[in-house]
Amino acid sequence: MSWKTYLEQHQSAHLAQFRDFLAIPSISAQPARSEDVQRAAQWLAARFQQAGFWQSGVLSTAGHPVVYAEHCPYPARPTVLFYGHYDVQPADNPERWNSPPFEPTLVDGRVVARGASDMKGQVMAFLLAAEALIASNSLNLNLKALIEGEEEISSPSLPAFIQQNQERLRCDLIINGDSGQLSETTPLLGLGVRGICALEFDLVGPSHDLHSGTWGGGLQNPLHAMAELVASLHNPDGSVAVKGFYDEVEPLSPTLREWYRQIPWDEAAELKKLGLQEFYGEAGYAHWERTTGRPTLEINGMWGGYTGPGGMTVIPSTAHAKITCRLVPHQNPEKMVALVRAHLEQHLPRGVRLQVRTKEAGAFAFRMSADHPGCVAAREVLAELYGVPPVEVMFGGSVPILATLKQLLGHDPVSFGFGLEDELIHSPNEFFRLSSFEKGKQGYAMLLGRLAQ
Repeated sequence: MSWKTYLEQHQSAHLAQFRDFLAIPSISAQPARSEDVQRAAQWLAARFQQAGFWQSGVLSTAGHPVVYAEHCPYPARPTVLFYGHYDVQPADNPERWNSPPFEPTLVDGRVVARGASDMKGQVMAFLLAAEALIASNSLNLNLKALIEGEEEISSPSLPAFIQQNQERLRCDLIINGDSGQLSETTPLLGLGVRGICALEFDLVGPSHDLHSGTWGGGLQNPLHAMAELVASLHNPDGSVAVKGFYDEVEPLSPTLREWYRQIPWDEAAELKKLGLQEFYGEAGYAHWERTTGRPTLEINGMWGGYTGPGGMTVIPSTAHAKITCRLVPHQNPEKMVALVRAHLEQHLPRGVRLQVRTKEAGAFAFRMSADHPGCVAAREVLAELYGVPPVEVMFGGSVPILATLKQLLGHDPVSFGFGLEDELIHSPNEFFRLSSFEKGKQGYAMLLGRLAQ
């Protein structure tokens, strides 16, 4: 029996198991869900064992546990390590979901549930592909799997775990399953991600909220100061005004800029889809260059004062904001946080105090060569699976662990996943296409076969 036949015969059972996995609310950001996170890890470890992996278990970290599995029957053959995560984003605003987020629902060829696309569907696709290869005696290399439970909170415990388990995780190639394709008909080969750093800050004025009629015009309003301070972070041409922000940024080479121009992009269609009249960003750069090849600074939240119905005439005592910076190669996350903090201190309006908190440790950018043997194999598989060659891109988002995997294990992780951009990850009604689920199982089986050659 071939691995293809095995997948066909077990299609219904595999879908049912996928839905069982999705029903576990493994939300890493919410302490109240810690038992559910543990339950998801135990479920997944048991499923790897059922798939035929010789070893499978739940291993402790300083935070949520990791699932580790291995099937290494060939001492003289190469070893591939698959990376993924089983934790999911919170599912707030239940009124915006068309069905309960942890009651997986089939709608028009889609599985709707939190974590369906990001990334329980991807993890299951790899696991089931491996199971089919093992069951059909078609797996001709060694496999390891590292599935963490903290990716959605920036993987704080994973670097230390990897460092402590370098021998256990030793391999010849790494597959990063936390990735996707360009569309249902067009494959994508990701060659890198931007890094990230984050902070949040408060502007503190009077000791308590004040009546705006009595005190307005006589002291600094923290909201006015916040608007002024946030506005100072960018120049009129869209570039970041923080001193030193671009010091380590290499100019985009003519070759790279030509590569960017080859990426399919229908600007009018994207504007219509987003309900916009025009795009905006750093002057002198095209859209893909701005969103994947250049560093950025974005305000992710800004609040303070009264925001309920009706009016309330107050001068608020505090105002708040959250910032993230997306980084390119050579930019150090800690240094970038320090530069932004220095800018806030230097441009602080009179009459308020500044309090800054670093939100997360941050991550370096990751880039790899299109000629990497893993990329070559992935490119061939995707071209065969979709009937057209993949579009090669770098992602504007961040997968913090990629640079860590390269640093600690010595290999560039090859991104190979099947989520699509429109599948509402991190939003209500997240879904994963059944067609992507099937393509994912086939794609991983084909890739592992190609790598074994």
